[in-house]
Amino acid sequence: MFLGEYQHSLDSKGRVTIPAKFRDELSEKFIATKGLDNCIFLYPMLEWQVIEGKLRSLPFTRSDVRSFARFFFSGASELEFDKQGRAVLPSNLREYAGIDKDVIIIGVGSRVEIWSSANWVNYTEKAGSSYEELAENLVDLGI
Repeated sequence: MFLGEYQHSLDSKGRVTIPAKFRDELSEKFIATKGLDNCIFLYPMLEWQVIEGKLRSLPFTRSDVRSFARFFFSGASELEFDKQGRAVLPSNLREYAGIDKDVIIIGVGSRVEIWSSANWVNYTEKAGSSYEELAENLVDLGI
């Protein structure tokens, strides 16, 4: 399970060091794709296969399913770590997430998210103000 929040920076080649505890769980090769809320999602291969299977089972005759699948899969790349524990974030994903230098890497259960520091601050300020309301809504979903 991925947990925690870490601050890192991209180097001049677009590489970012992923925390060691996340590297262990992501394994040698993993998938990066366009996440929701303008961040990058990182998935271990096994988790990616589960998500891929679920998306494949959805009816492709629905335009929203086709649109989401196109966006999600077209932005995906298979990544791996170098000997220093760094991964090169593809330029299309960095651009999508507004990442130029400083990033926040967070663990979100089954995935890792990479945010531009500025976007993460904005998101947490907005979402943090309604944390209790979000929790109440989750109770309505049976959590």
